[in-house]
Amino acid sequence: MVKGTKERLSRETVTRAAVSLADSEGIEALTIRRLATDLGVTPMALYWHFKDKDALFDGIAEAVLAEVELPEETGAETWDGELRVVLDALCAALAAHPAVAELVKGRFLQNDAGCEITERVLALLRAGGFSTEQASQLAVYALLFMVGLVTGMPGLVIGSDEEEREQAVRRKWASLQALSPKRFPCIIESSASLTDCAASDQWLDDGMDTLMAGIRGRA
Repeated sequence: MVKGTKERLSRETVTRAAVSLADSEGIEALTIRRLATDLGVTPMALYWHFKDKDALFDGIAEAVLAEVELPEETGAETWDGELRVVLDALCAALAAHPAVAELVKGRFLQNDAGCEITERVLALLRAGGFSTEQASQLAVYALLFMVGLVTGMPGLVIGSDEEEREQAVRRKWASLQALSPKRFPCIIESSASLTDCAASDQWLDDGMDTLMAGIRGRA
């Protein structure tokens, strides 16, 4: 490592570059060697901050969760109204980085940002009348739901340009259209919406409505 690299290459710089690489090319493209090349350093320079790839993934999850902007606790909202705002903020952060959203699931309580979000969610669920166990389960369900909502968005293709994405969507649509109309009439009728999401914001909003309806229904 050249003199001055340690000072220049901060942990934040590395994680930001890692998230950017995954956003543009997919999580499969993210390796220590490739990341070092993009940053113009040797792989050993990255090991100063992250001992291995799993530690780098920990840092990525922390960076994504740090982007969540929690609303101030003003007391103006009902427990479910404030919970929706908090979960919307978390969902927005995950949706901004779908390639690494899966990394967050098992690392939520391994950093301060994730712990702060969790504490807020649990407190709101307890305010809604849920027991400690119920609140814990609902918090986990909500996280799993949001990760699935983001990574399962129809038409999502990471690491491709718009033309390649459209071609991939067309191929999926064509494969559904080729199904037997007698056996799978509903799939054929819904093939457009099953293979592409015309409005990603609407997709996320509708999904979050479904999540909140389930939580309110349990309250």
